[in-house]
Amino acid sequence: MREYAEAALGLLPRDVEYADVRVVHRTHELVLVEHDGPGEVALNDSTGLGLRVMVDGVWGFAATHRLDRAGLADVVTQAVGQARAAAQGAPAARRSIADRLGPPVTTRTRWRSPAEVDPFTVSLASKVDLLAAAVAEASTAGPMVQRVEASMDFFRDDKVFANTEGALIEQTITESGAGLLVIASDGNDVQRRSYPQSVPRSIRGQRGDFATAGYEHIPSLRLPEEAARVGAEAVALLTAPVCPDETTTLVISGTQLALLLHETAGHPMEADRALGAEASLAGGTYAAPERRGTLRFGAPIVSVVADATVTGGLGSYGYDDEGVAAQRTDLIRDGVFVGYLSGRESAAELGETSSGAARADGWQRAPLVRMTNLCLLPGDSSLPEMIETTKRGVLIDMNKSLSIDDQRMSFRFGAEVGWEIRDGQLGRMLKNCTYTGVTPQLWAGCDALGNATEYRIHGIPSCNKGEPLQVAHIGHGTVPARFRDVRVGAR
Repeated sequence: MREYAEAALGLLPRDVEYADVRVVHRTHELVLVEHDGPGEVALNDSTGLGLRVMVDGVWGFAATHRLDRAGLADVVTQAVGQARAAAQGAPAARRSIADRLGPPVTTRTRWRSPAEVDPFTVSLASKVDLLAAAVAEASTAGPMVQRVEASMDFFRDDKVFANTEGALIEQTITESGAGLLVIASDGNDVQRRSYPQSVPRSIRGQRGDFATAGYEHIPSLRLPEEAARVGAEAVALLTAPVCPDETTTLVISGTQLALLLHETAGHPMEADRALGAEASLAGGTYAAPERRGTLRFGAPIVSVVADATVTGGLGSYGYDDEGVAAQRTDLIRDGVFVGYLSGRESAAELGETSSGAARADGWQRAPLVRMTNLCLLPGDSSLPEMIETTKRGVLIDMNKSLSIDDQRMSFRFGAEVGWEIRDGQLGRMLKNCTYTGVTPQLWAGCDALGNATEYRIHGIPSCNKGEPLQVAHIGHGTVPARFRDVRVGAR
């Protein structure tokens, strides 16, 4: 792989100001078991090269799975030709590469993510047996259980990055995850429960909780041990009362908070979005550069960081796809918006250095600014304490639906399940719970955060961005949190 990267760079013409190349070998294994038996087993393998070049200040990009000399020559011709053609219709770029991209990236190293047990060496029978046990336990909830899916996914990326500044970085990243979905119906209503994390049903497999780790992550999820409870809750939701429409105290579990954090503090703090790169497709952000350091995002107890260095986080790596080292970046400090996720180009435009957050979905895509491990720092409360000190409210768990405007301000989220809180005690289970709000107003009402013992990093392999679409694997570090005066209900 290293030879292919160096060969591609050796074919560049002289008018190329900068170029980087990534060679990626990706392996993905999916094992899916359903209520009526194995649903799908797949092993996909892909190898290719992506080349990005800059000519007269304009980017060109091309990719190929042909790694012979003819294929490499073709991809160079395509990328350079694209940049030259685009440059003809663009104003002359007078800025230097240092002005465009910041300090040069010259690192030469190797990095491998930790994995105690190689998931690709574990037998298929062992994987199917564990998932089948989870399905069987979930099915004990009775005949109203209409569908059960339990799945595992494993990813391995072997990557080589090289650029014209002298960098050469080899990385191996292994990711493992598993999850469970139960759908119950009584003929009139349909309800679902997920574990350990919710993922849209449109995604086949890739359900549950993921980590940058080996197979050792799978037993830690305890799918068979939790499955009966998950199935029973799905059935119980069918006869649960509907969440009342009211303004009340809302306690949000860490699993649900992962999505709230993602949508209100993750995407808004991506520097390329703040600079207008997504405006025509996905919208803008309330976190404009001129508001940094002055915009109050939430209460003083709220601080959020992006940290790609966390061991085991799904958004962890050694170096991003521009060769910049993984790092920790403050986004919200003591309730105030202070920083961005960035790549080399967006950071340079802001007068900064890259936060190491540029990543591409495989070899056939160009790097974009993506979330890493987006982490809400813990407080000094706990979930039991939040419940005990709440006179009237609702506790919700696990995301079910979402809607948010293109500035990431006004939103409405739905949860799989809720419980009423009355006089410091959990009461009835509630179904069809939603909550609405405006980002800074909701977070300003946050008056309690769970402590470090309740802190969990949830790995979610389904963050969508870009055109063509790219899917990123990211982590969300969360604790339970309490918010005052929130509008909740079923509609």
